[in-house]
Amino acid sequence: MKEDVTIGVLALQGAVEPHRAHVEACGARFAAVKTPEAFAQVDGFILPGGESTTMLKLIENFDLWDVLAEQFRAKPVWGICAGSILMARTVLNPAQKSFDLLPITIQRNGYGRQLDSHYDLVDGYKVSFIRAPVITEAGPDVEVLARQDDVPVWVQKGHYMASAFHPELTQDYPSPMHRRFVDLVRKSA
Repeated sequence: MKEDVTIGVLALQGAVEPHRAHVEACGARFAAVKTPEAFAQVDGFILPGGESTTMLKLIENFDLWDVLAEQFRAKPVWGICAGSILMARTVLNPAQKSFDLLPITIQRNGYGRQLDSHYDLVDGYKVSFIRAPVITEAGPDVEVLARQDDVPVWVQKGHYMASAFHPELTQDYPSPMHRRFVDLVRKSA
């Protein structure tokens, strides 16, 4: 197991900087990444919350799709909210392109509009559901790490993890989710 790892947060759009304190509290290095050269230097990726359609446009405008797809096949990836949409096999409401990293179906903005955003506890930790997607289906080999009202909100398969919520916005460092992901990266490095 490699202790000295760097977690790269895709820094094209969304909640990037709030991950720094969580990652560093786990004893890992934080890097905001947006170039192929920077992607190659990290041991794992966080695809942050934000706006998935904007992220897709920027990925395509900067011609990053192929290099990201290659990096994501080789390294652990955790998608948060919009990032989980980019990881899903199937995206609904409306359908959109994704990296198809996890055999899940996800409904964009499934919890409602911005006004329907809320806090809740996941694994005893306060998290934010902000215009959150709903994981409507998870493949049989996907481990459901947490549910809310019997709906999966945190899932993992191999070195891929996705959460419908934002743990990075809570200032109790590190979140159990960041700790799990950094451990996953260390085992995979």
